[in-house]
Amino acid sequence: MSSVREYVEEVISKARNEGRTKLLEHEAYDVLIRYGIPTPKFGLATSAEEAVRLSDEIGYPVVLKIVSPDIVHKSDVGGVKLNLGTSEEVRKSFDEILRNVKNKAPEAKIAGVLVQEMIPQSLEVIVGATRDPTFGPVILFGLGGIFVEVLKDVSFRITPLTRYDAETMLTEIKAAKILDGYRGTPPRDKEAIIDIIMKLAKFMEEHESVTDVDLNPVMVFEVGKGAKVADVRILVR
Repeated sequence: MSSVREYVEEVISKARNEGRTKLLEHEAYDVLIRYGIPTPKFGLATSAEEAVRLSDEIGYPVVLKIVSPDIVHKSDVGGVKLNLGTSEEVRKSFDEILRNVKNKAPEAKIAGVLVQEMIPQSLEVIVGATRDPTFGPVILFGLGGIFVEVLKDVSFRITPLTRYDAETMLTEIKAAKILDGYRGTPPRDKEAIIDIIMKLAKFMEEHESVTDVDLNPVMVFEVGKGAKVADVRILVR
């Protein structure tokens, strides 16, 4: 058993022992990194000073997000602050987030505030996985935003995946042309998406207690510039 696998199993066990069915966001990023999936720079802060120190290390602009096992939609409780460009903004936003959460979700347990690199806006895609009781891990790919929510424009594959499977997932969606550059937008780094799909499939195969993974959005940059997960959700049974 590889040490990566053991490490991730420990993180999952900790969540389960605490009665959680979801990894906290910093835990989720931590396990993705072990599988070579590109994530933003991040850290968990428990004080405004720590948030500033992390922001200085990460580099501005940054995003702050509340980390709590009891809060599903962070924005609804005022638990997210985007595009913070100075240490002063970070300090103020940290305090505001805690105040908002205490007002709107007073019972919520708070693990801290995630300080995360603000990823530049780019083409958003979604890469996800679910564990089907019959077929095992199923991997999903689609363009983000309206394409997935309204048009349900996604492709699916059952693991194990070959590289060819991952490549064809990209061509099967109706909006596939957008990846090749469309009406003045540059072609996107398809290699980076294929790589994320393959690594997520491996992750699902190695960790049976993970039921769902949602990498949404993944920002995909121009060819050669890669992609980065901007938000993650990992559920465990």
